[in-house]
Parts: sequence; structure tokens; C-alpha cells
Amino acid sequence: MAVPTYSAAEAHARNAARHPWVEALARVGYAAKGVVYVVVGSLAVRAAIGDGGGTTGGEGALRAIAGGPFGQVLLWALAIGLVGYTVWRLVQAVLDPEDKGADAKGIASRGAYLASGVVHGLLALYAFRLATGNGGGGGGGGAQSLTAKVLANPFGAWLVGLAGLALIGYGAVAGYRSYTRRYRREVAFGRLDVRVQRWIDRTGRLGLAARAVVFALIGVFLIRAALQSNPSQARGLEGALDTLAGQPYGPWLLGLVAAGLVAYGVWSMVKARYRVFRT
Repeated sequence: MAVPTYSAAEAHARNAARHPWVEALARVGYAAKGVVYVVVGSLAVRAAIGDGGGTTGGEGALRAIAGGPFGQVLLWALAIGLVGYTVWRLVQAVLDPEDKGADAKGIASRGAYLASGVVHGLLALYAFRLATGNGGGGGGGGAQSLTAKVLANPFGAWLVGLAGLALIGYGAVAGYRSYTRRYRREVAFGRLDVRVQRWIDRTGRLGLAARAVVFALIGVFLIRAALQSNPSQARGLEGALDTLAGQPYGPWLLGLVAAGLVAYGVWSMVKARYRVFRT
């Protein structure tokens, strides 16, 4: 395999992307992301077993946190952490510190990092608004509102459809990583006790499988919205969970996927501590 070569400016940028402060931001970001997913999954688990709770997305999770003990303090901490995660994803997309490259596969990976950075940046902004008392709105209308704005533009239906296909592809990749356990490469398993390794391994596998399901569903909704030029067909994470709940054996399906989202949140927290950063 050919070894990529870089100009002095490119090499300097890539070295800057591997600076310890970038790693610190990433670790704080993984922890914040993990908390959000644990809350989303926990609320959905409670809904599945009939113990209150409810289906929601990232914004709903932040609102739930805001209404709990030490809500404002936690919101500020999560907002800062989500900014850190946003910065890390943008660094991955633009500076490519992990050598994804500029071929088709590398561009796809870096594009996914960019999209993730934008999504978590918006979530960080929402957390800051809640923390300062300026939050509002939220719920399932966010995906529909954004889809409506895109559909109103020339070629908007094509863009929405392509976004749907990209999300289905992202879900397929998550499912593949869950099946092959490729996620293990991201964590320094050798630093963990064997029993802890098995527990974390199962957590990562279940978490990625749940993410595969919800992202594939969100992608299907976007494609339907594009084909029908109807933004009301679009759904976010909350809508995907609602759809599962409405199926035959819905509480079981919702409970299983919700438990997987909790597992994914725990997996993100594990990465906050043990994630391997290439240097």
C-alpha cells in the first residue's frame, strides 16, 4: 500500500490535530455524548415497561436533565463537552489526523465526521440556550422543519433523498462494525481486566446495533419525505423510537433498542477514558 505524502503545511496541520488539547476536547466530548445517549435510552426503556419516561431525542434528553437535580450545572458541563466533541469531529473531517485519506472511502468517513460535528454543534447550542434560560421548542418537529427548508430549494428533494441514503449507509456501517467487532480497535482493551473487556465488548456491540436500527429508520423516513415532497414524513431519533413502539411487539422492540442506546452511551463513556488516538 502506498504511503501518503504531505506538504510541510499539511504535515504541520496534521500534527496540530494530534495536539494534547484536541485529545482532551475529544475525551470530554465522548463523555458528554455518552450522558445524552444514556438519558435518551433510559427514558425510552421506562416508556417500554410502562414506568413513565417517553421517547425523545437529544434535545429532549437535555430538557430532562435541565429539570433534574443540579440541572443547570449539568447543562453547562454537557454544553462544554458537546462543543469539545464538535471540535473533535471537525478536526477529524478537515485535518484527517487518523489518515482516512482522500479516496472515496476516506471522503465518506470524513463527510460523516463533518455531519456529526454539525449535529452535535447544534445540540451544544441548544444546551447553552437551555442553560441560559433561552431554550425552547424541540421535539420531533426539528427534523421536519429542517427537511421543509431543504425541500423548498431547487433539487431539494434530491438532497433530502441523498441524506436519507447516507443515513441508511451509516446505519449499515454501524451494523457491520457491530457484527465484526471492528469497534474494538478504538479502545485500549489491553489496559483492562479480561472480565471488564468482555463486558465492554458486549456493550459496544449492542450499542452499535441499536444505532444501526435507528439511523436506518431515520434514513427511510427522509427518503419517503423526498419521494412525496412532504416534510411531515421526516423523523428524527424520537420519531424512530415512536415507530418501533407502534409495531407489533412494540414495547419489546422499543425496550431492546432503548437498552442498546443506553449501552451506546456507556460505550461512549468508555471511549472518553480508553479511546486510542493515533499519534
